[in-house]
This record gives sequence, C-alpha cells and structure tokens, in this order.
Amino acid sequence: MSDVVLIDIFAGAGGLTEGFLRSDYTFVSHIEMDRDAIQTLETRGLYHHLQSDGDPEDYTEYVNGEIGREELFRRYPDFDSELYMNLELTEENVDRVIETIRSKMNDMGTVSVDGIIGGPPCQAYSYAGRSRKNMEKDRRNYLYLLYIKFLKEFQPEFFVFENVPGMKSAQRGHILSDFQRKVTDLEYKLDFEVRDAYNFGVPQRRRRIIVIGHRMEDKRIQFDEERYAGTVNDILCDLPALEPGQGTDGPQEYRSRPSRLLNEMGIRTENDILRHHQARRHNPRDREIYRRTIDAWNSERRRLKYTELPPELRTHRNTRSFLDRYKVVAGDLPYSHTIVAHISKDGHYYIHPDREQARSLTVREAARIQSFPDNYIFEGSMTSKYRQIGNAVPPLMSEKIARKLYEIYRGDL
Repeated sequence: MSDVVLIDIFAGAGGLTEGFLRSDYTFVSHIEMDRDAIQTLETRGLYHHLQSDGDPEDYTEYVNGEIGREELFRRYPDFDSELYMNLELTEENVDRVIETIRSKMNDMGTVSVDGIIGGPPCQAYSYAGRSRKNMEKDRRNYLYLLYIKFLKEFQPEFFVFENVPGMKSAQRGHILSDFQRKVTDLEYKLDFEVRDAYNFGVPQRRRRIIVIGHRMEDKRIQFDEERYAGTVNDILCDLPALEPGQGTDGPQEYRSRPSRLLNEMGIRTENDILRHHQARRHNPRDREIYRRTIDAWNSERRRLKYTELPPELRTHRNTRSFLDRYKVVAGDLPYSHTIVAHISKDGHYYIHPDREQARSLTVREAARIQSFPDNYIFEGSMTSKYRQIGNAVPPLMSEKIARKLYEIYRGDL
C-alpha cells in the first residue's frame, strides 16, 4: 500500500483514477453518481487488488465469461467495496459524505489525505451543453464549489482538477476565475494549462483543462512531450473485421498477435481476452454515407460536408450548420479526433477507417483510442459503455500526471 492517500470525486469510469492506481497511490474513497461507471471502477479496483496479490486468475475467468460479476466479488470478501460510493454529490449531502469518508479513514488507520483528484461533469461547461436552453441555471455549473468544499475539509497537499476547455468561457469566464480565486485563497499554487492528450502518448487529439494545485515552493510542473509513434490503423489492426451487427460483447478471438506497439503502450498483452468488440447496426443509407466519407478522406484527405451528399441520402433539413456530422476516424494519422460522450448516441462522427467494414467504432476500438487497455472491462449497456469512455480521461495521460506528482511529492526530482 502506498503512503500517498487520495480521494477520488466525480470519478466516472476511472480513466483518471487508473493512472494513479498504476502509480501506486492509495484511495480512501471513489465517488460517482453513474451506477454503471462506479461498477466499472469497482471492477477495475478489484483487478488491481488481485494484481497486487499476484492472483489474477479469477479476474481472467470473469473476463472470459466463465463466472459472473457477483461470483467474482463473492470470492473476495476482503475487498473493500465500501470505498466505491454511488451517489450524486449535492449541497444537501456533502457534509454526510465527508463524515463517511472520515469514518472510513479512521477504519483504515489513515490520518490525512494527500491529494484529491477528479473533475465535475462537463456538460454545463462544454460548448455543446451550453447551447441548450436554461443551461446557465443548471446546478452542474456550480459543482466546482463542492470540489472546493472537499479541499477546505481535507486540506490535501495537492489536487488534480480536469474539465473541458469550454470552462474557460462558461458564464463569461466567471466560473473558472471564481474557482481559481477560491483555491488560491486556500493557499494553493496553481499549474493551469489546457493540455492535449496527444502530447502524453495518446493516439487522439483531446484538449482538456488540467489544473494542478500544490503547496510546494518554486516548483513548476513540467511534462516531457511524448507523442504516439504509430497510426490509428496500428491501434486497430489486430481486431477482427466486422460487418454492422457482427461481433459480441463477450470474449472472442483476436485477428493476430499483439504488436510491439500495442504491448509497449500497455494496450494488449499475449494473455489478454478480447471483449466489447461488437459493431452497431447501420441501415444501407448510412453505410453508403460512411463509404463516401471514407473515400473523401482516403482519396483527397478532406472531410466530407453534409451538403455534398446527393438529396436521396440527406435526412436532415439543416444544411447550414453541423456540416461535418459524418466523420471518419482517419486511420493514416497518428491521432483520432476527440472521442466524446456523444458517441453513445450514434456513430456517425466516429466512422471506422476501413471502407469494407463501413461502420462506426466498437466500444473496444473507442476504448483503445482513449488508451484503455483490453483488460479494462466496462459495465452496463453498450450505450452506457460508449458514454463512460467518451467522458473519461485517457489512462496514459493520467498515468504520466500521477507519476510526475509522485516524484515531486516524494522529493525524488
């Protein structure tokens, strides 16, 4: 067990958490309102628990479909599922939640918290979310105040706060400036950057606000730029080709052995079992649009505009905006465009680069682009899995952040 203790709030499916778990931090709580996401995180927590004990065989049985999730957890009564709190943080319950965490810390013999990580749901801050009616009155605008409540109560040495770049301009910049002012009043020094996951080795352009608060004197936190060395096709090439509707959420065979690149990225090992590789169903009209979208990129390296489609393929009256509503994930580039939660609605913006398949990405393909390893199991429906992945911090990015903070916090630099 590490001696660096964290609280994880607004945890999602654990993308940010994963990087810190890999870096040997200890958690006293994980808080998430989405039931499927917290179950995903709990399953992953058990995976790390078994890895540290050197006994991953039961987890392998679960991934392989030989036992169910209930049976898996029944075999490990010593695993502390109470750390995983499925609830929505509100002004009304935050004091009770903090009291529960303090009680858990007392049970664990933990005196203080060293860090807090997490980021409130981004819908209220994203440009798409703010375009909806009455979003200025949405209570999610003010969830950052609950984050600050945790900082006041636990006084950690550092925190990591993640959100979308749209937070900079939400409510004309008031929300972010208020957050910065309040945490500065708590005597934190702020390392504030809009960082791109691509510069952390992730095969995706994904710009996010990363605020790192700390109390270390004269310490600017710098990360070495490390870009993904392959193409998007290299991330996907060992996965079976699928027609729409083919594949399964359960175990299936890979197309080939793992490449050196996949192994070095921690995406896949020789012992992994392929899960969540099931293609959505698509109608013939959408598949024809997908082929045209892929052809435009492959032959001319350009994005097809909706207005270029023949009338018989158009179903939307709006021909003035959202003209890129169909978009292929460019297989010949070292990065995908940003995977967001809208992928749970339809796959039109995330078309697989292979013209012969003419379909959208599977859950596993989206997870790989987000740098989740193949042994990361997502709980819930297909729709829920896509949403969890789209909302997540890429684990490769979070791992590099976690390791840098550990080095600094423990004085190893």
